[in-house]
Amino acid sequence: MAKRKKYSALLLCGALSAGLLAGCGSNNESTGDNGAGSGDEQVTLRMIESLTSPKRTELIQASIDKFEAANPNIKVELISPPFDQADNKIRTMLGAKEDLDVVEVRDLTVAEFVNNGFVEPLNAYADKWSDYASVSAISKSVGSIGDKLYFIPNGLYERQLFYRADWFKEKGLNPPATWDELYETAKKLTDPSQNRYGFSFRGGSGSNGTTDAMILAYNGDNVNLEDSMFTKDGKTIFSTPEAKQAMDLYLKLYKDASPPDSINWGFQEQVQAFTSGVTGMLLQDPDVIQSLTEKMTEGTWATAPLQAGPSGKALLAAGGAGWGITANSKHKEEAWKLVSFLSSPDENTQFSKDFGLIPIHTSATEDDFFKSGPYKTLIDMSNAPDKFVNYKPPFAYPGTGQWGQTEMESGQALLLGQASLDDTLKKWDAYWTDQKSKVGSK
Repeated sequence: MAKRKKYSALLLCGALSAGLLAGCGSNNESTGDNGAGSGDEQVTLRMIESLTSPKRTELIQASIDKFEAANPNIKVELISPPFDQADNKIRTMLGAKEDLDVVEVRDLTVAEFVNNGFVEPLNAYADKWSDYASVSAISKSVGSIGDKLYFIPNGLYERQLFYRADWFKEKGLNPPATWDELYETAKKLTDPSQNRYGFSFRGGSGSNGTTDAMILAYNGDNVNLEDSMFTKDGKTIFSTPEAKQAMDLYLKLYKDASPPDSINWGFQEQVQAFTSGVTGMLLQDPDVIQSLTEKMTEGTWATAPLQAGPSGKALLAAGGAGWGITANSKHKEEAWKLVSFLSSPDENTQFSKDFGLIPIHTSATEDDFFKSGPYKTLIDMSNAPDKFVNYKPPFAYPGTGQWGQTEMESGQALLLGQASLDDTLKKWDAYWTDQKSKVGSK
């Protein structure tokens, strides 16, 4: 498998072969099944999604409708729990061995599901699937633990900066290239008397996306890119002086340039604050692009690359969720037929356009849609791998799925003055030291 630092270029830049381009001609039919579902027997597949939202569920259901029309003997029951309950619902159903065939597995849950024997390896299916040749290396990596593939991503996420171009123009500001510049710029945009704040802070669920990004950037070249919660000498990234510098800035960013109630904000709140004109900068994945396009006037917002640390480098990683097959499914061949249909170049590229994701097929990135507008930033980062350095997230650690909750709770205590910075970093250091001891050295 290629080194992680090469994955971003494989994701969005032009390192494509003529053979891969042929993937765009897919007719959405899997060649990796044995014709299951084509006979007289009626099969019902139960499928559950994790990253639920009304629009996303509607898009998935539309693809399912097309699949059912092409496979009249296979029916699909889509289960869509509320987003904040979905992963626990999935865990409960899998643990109880309820009747499930296709499950949305996340980069944050794959190790847990594998360790519990909940999901089936897909290598045997993928090896016979003609469209698998055009699936990008990073997509394969996101869906894998070791050399086994457990889910096909339905799109990739990579963080970038969204900013209010009109506010920046008013004040003669340029997009910040470093975390220090982001803080200084956020302060200049902040005017509480007008209910304007520079930064869409996220102190609630998912807050570790910002703290991890800052601490990784400040550790820079010292990060072990293949085991990213650790430095090259085996210590956690939270144990270094650079981690404390990063968190000092994080505290200032909240206190000096963010709405006070953003200590509790999750995804929806931070995006809403940006689209409604309360905040001037937002760090998010491309799945917000559709929402911004619908709710904001054209020209009022723009994108910029992820911010760098003191070394001049930004550390980033693509993540994702996707479709896997449960280990106890009674209809695995039919389940794979559905997974391969949803993951085909035509279906995945259209889903990525409609929902705002990076497509998983390298051929799709030749589409002009992904070369312009807010997606161009992602290409720019891909074309500068020495500055925008890709690392491998700690997906293989069972505790990855609980890290966000641990970080959020202790991070909020820090922001409220209920815990010191030194004690908070020690807690985070101990968490990952314990994770390392459970799985052994990498």
